[in-house]
Amino acid sequence: MSDQILMPKATAVWLVDNTSLTFEQIADFCGLHRLEVRGIADGEVARDIRGADPIANGQLNREELDKAGADPAYRMVAQVSRHAALLKPVKKAPHYTPVSRRQDRPDAIKWFVTHHPEVTDAQIARLLGTTKSTIESVRTRAHWNSANIKAVDPVTLGLTTQIDLDALVRKAADKKAKDDARKGIVAPDGATLKSAAEADVEPEVETDEEVAGHVDLKNVFQDRDDDDGDED
Repeated sequence: MSDQILMPKATAVWLVDNTSLTFEQIADFCGLHRLEVRGIADGEVARDIRGADPIANGQLNREELDKAGADPAYRMVAQVSRHAALLKPVKKAPHYTPVSRRQDRPDAIKWFVTHHPEVTDAQIARLLGTTKSTIESVRTRAHWNSANIKAVDPVTLGLTTQIDLDALVRKAADKKAKDDARKGIVAPDGATLKSAAEADVEPEVETDEEVAGHVDLKNVFQDRDDDDGDED
């Protein structure tokens, strides 16, 4: 019956605190062991858990509780909670790739490996409906068709939507940023200037022709100055 009860420990805490039901009745209703319910009553278990009223959240009606209170052998029957459908996790259906598109998956894998190495193999496998071994074979060029594999955007291939792709890349980038921050790796804000030693730039050396040209120009200006002096 525990699969029908939301927050079984919190419900057990409320029943222990607000009713005179036996440990066996509470344990059976909440799907717990009798000793665990005894531990709740003794304050050794679930001390920090706030009690949840099963009547208020629609898992138990007052008539059932009254019957159980009058007869220790009675076992309460839980109602289907009106909140159960909302709180129950919805498992996403496995990604299905049409047969006509399955041959394009290696190209999409190559695109991820080339352009978005921060995306994990597990994320690629879920998005494209492929396997980690296939991804690894594409990455290491061990795939049987490796010579013909090209990096192609999975949206262009029709294997996913742009929204899902953007969400995946953003999620992977955020995770990488957090991991880098945890490791103390800080990405530079922009291009940085290098010193001459770092850049390994050799000083420019003038050729003999360039030196001769400078000497000729110097002589021309000197002759002009001498002529001006003679005229004065």
